Amino acid sequence: MRLWPFGRRARTVPMAPHEDLLVTEDLLRRNVEDVLVVRERKILGGVIAFRGDLTTDPARALDLLSSRFRLFGYTPFLKEEQGTVSVQAWPLAQVTERRRVALNVTLFLLTCLSTLAAGAFFFVGSPTFDAFRSTTFPLPVRFLSGLPFAAPLLAILTTHEFGHYFTARYYRASVSLPYFIPAPPPFLFGTLGAIIRMRSPARDRNSLFDIAAAGPLAGLAVAVPAMWLGLQWSSLGPPAQNIVLFGDSLLRQFLVYLKFGAIPDGLVVHTHPIADAAWAGFFVTALNLFPVGQLDGGRIAYALFGARHRLVGRLTFVALLVMAAVTQSANWLVWAALIFFLVGFGHQPPLDDITPLSRGRRLVGALCLVLLVLLAPPIPIPL
Repeated sequence: MRLWPFGRRARTVPMAPHEDLLVTEDLLRRNVEDVLVVRERKILGGVIAFRGDLTTDPARALDLLSSRFRLFGYTPFLKEEQGTVSVQAWPLAQVTERRRVALNVTLFLLTCLSTLAAGAFFFVGSPTFDAFRSTTFPLPVRFLSGLPFAAPLLAILTTHEFGHYFTARYYRASVSLPYFIPAPPPFLFGTLGAIIRMRSPARDRNSLFDIAAAGPLAGLAVAVPAMWLGLQWSSLGPPAQNIVLFGDSLLRQFLVYLKFGAIPDGLVVHTHPIADAAWAGFFVTALNLFPVGQLDGGRIAYALFGARHRLVGRLTFVALLVMAAVTQSANWLVWAALIFFLVGFGHQPPLDDITPLSRGRRLVGALCLVLLVLLAPPIPIPL
């Protein structure tokens, strides 16, 4: 998951007096005229906008204008408006933050401890490591019983976040290292996931798409083999008391069928902790793929649908309410509330909002929407 605070927390150049702003507008116009035939100029608050026709391709125009506008403390955004091109100069200075590697490492270590605790408290099924639950061992050693759950879950989350991180670095975007979020028991999984901070907007829709899709796809490259491995060490048996039940997604149902075939009546799968960790990885990936706001799926939706991404997000919100009503599960109602009050339905556009998304990426985007359907269980955790 990526947190992009650019729209709210980026440093801004203090708004100049009106006369100075006119001077700045004139200076910027002189730097625009060789790449844009200017037909209209506007000053909207602190934003200076030029509308007209590009004389070169959008990618080259962005390169030229970025280096020129930076001298004045502005950042150019290119977008289509009513059949013409708008170059908007926003007073956004380069966002620089002191690297806080010690904080990243500390949060990761705390998350290691909290997921170990969750594995030790809630997840059994690994004979080798369950032996450490014995009271003959000192308490710190007993936490090793949570290793079969904690290790694959952390591997999935880490791979997900570094998928975003390395893709962003490839596109030379300013990005933080992952911040893991520990959540010790009674939180079931011992973590609320992880985030990275994007300190600058994506260059164009293609890079926006790549950065967004890299995380879920990388995480699934670990989660799917982990699920298959965990199922190899799982077994069939009658339902037991005091166990946590998880809803089945279509993908998990398929993998269970490949391993066990049709499950006889009266029997259930007693999952190995590795399979439980993979289930959590599937679920986190599904939540991130919802095409809403600043979630990974929201950025994919922006790259696919452009200005219609807000409509897609609102339709997704309505779909969650319908899911809550049909399944009578509070899970989706809680997630809908989080989206409405915390996530929102919009985000900043890329610098170049004109260059279209490539066909190959559109196909991968459609695959991501299919993955959402395959990964989201109708009733995640029966209450």
